[in-house]
Amino acid sequence: MPIYRTLALDYLRPPMEPFELGATDRTPSVILQPAQGLFALAGCSIPENADRFYTPLHTLLDNYGAAPATNTTVRVALSYFNSSSSKYLLDLFRHFEDLHAAGTTRVTLEWHFNRGDLDMQEAGQDYRSLLGFPVSLLENMEAN
Repeated sequence: MPIYRTLALDYLRPPMEPFELGATDRTPSVILQPAQGLFALAGCSIPENADRFYTPLHTLLDNYGAAPATNTTVRVALSYFNSSSSKYLLDLFRHFEDLHAAGTTRVTLEWHFNRGDLDMQEAGQDYRSLLGFPVSLLENMEAN
């Protein structure tokens, strides 16, 4: 297929629609606002089946990665997550890391934690040490 034909097809692709999934008592809310370059997780992440919850998010990010915003903010404000969620979170962050490394978008992770929540603060520090893009640790002033 000639290059101009490929570019024309990309130009005609409709923009990705925003996505929102409400939180439950076991799963976080998920927000993707493609035009604003925002991906957000908030709440508690202790799903009965982490694979069933997190795997569809990879498809969502694959679609976003086809035409991401110039800058992407990954905003995480979890009150708690279990060990299986931590693996899936890292997988999601690696997805963003690939986009960042390819130069398709500049990714920043905002890791929010409540004042005094040393476990969540340490988790953010751990992710920061593992990822190849900027990670900001942002302490909420409310005590846990």
